[in-house]
Amino acid sequence: MELIDAIRRRRTTNGAFLPDPVKEEHQRLLIEMAGRAPSQLNSQPWRFVITEDRATIEKVAAISGESMTEAMSNGTFFERYKRYFRFSQREMDERRDGMLFDKLPAPLRPFTSQVFTPGGQRLMNAMRVPQTLGEENRKLVAGSPLMLAVMLDRAEHRPGELSSFYSLFSMGAAMENLWLTTVELGMGIQFVSFPMEVPGQWEKLVELFRVPDHLELMAVYRLGYVPEERRRPRIDWTSSERRLPSQIVFRDTCDTPQLGWDDAQVTPRHHD
Repeated sequence: MELIDAIRRRRTTNGAFLPDPVKEEHQRLLIEMAGRAPSQLNSQPWRFVITEDRATIEKVAAISGESMTEAMSNGTFFERYKRYFRFSQREMDERRDGMLFDKLPAPLRPFTSQVFTPGGQRLMNAMRVPQTLGEENRKLVAGSPLMLAVMLDRAEHRPGELSSFYSLFSMGAAMENLWLTTVELGMGIQFVSFPMEVPGQWEKLVELFRVPDHLELMAVYRLGYVPEERRRPRIDWTSSERRLPSQIVFRDTCDTPQLGWDDAQVTPRHHD
């Protein structure tokens, strides 16, 4: 598969993985590709924990599900990210960013315009939407055959210093390499982010993975092989739109948008 094609096909897997274990040679390849990313002075600040242990994965799943329920119940998630929510194709076509919630249970569809209001929050809580989503998230994470924890060496990742930027930049490059490799291997990947949204929950993962003091846990991902027919969750979104070149590129200075490239914009075949 050509690199450009892999980049265009890259996506986040919102749905379930196959139960098949991830082949050890594929695990090794993922880490090798991550380790080939650029880093300042070849510092290679990244460290990884890979686990197939069912007990560990179940605990990550429980923490993730609890976190999602709490964040959705108290409104912090919607308040923090409401600028990225789209509920119509027209809005997505105009903005060309964010997430289009194109799959919702029928009872919720009439209330999308109220989702960011106190009344909308009370309605979702009354319908136990946060609990439903949290439980679905728990099951989704629990069904993952492989978990990946990503850490940075604190000797390189020193907040407030230039080395912190370098190490974060390098970690992003490493994870993009790994992410694109999943496309080649017929795998999917998703960031387990909800424990970051609720105070105290991320620390549970730090303890679970026994992260030593000289390392900092930065991210946790679930991975696995994707089925040919992907079953979407009850509440799901698409994010295939990308901003046009004229919206993000300038010629010579920031005073002059790049014109003439928009018609050549390639539409991705999968959502993010």
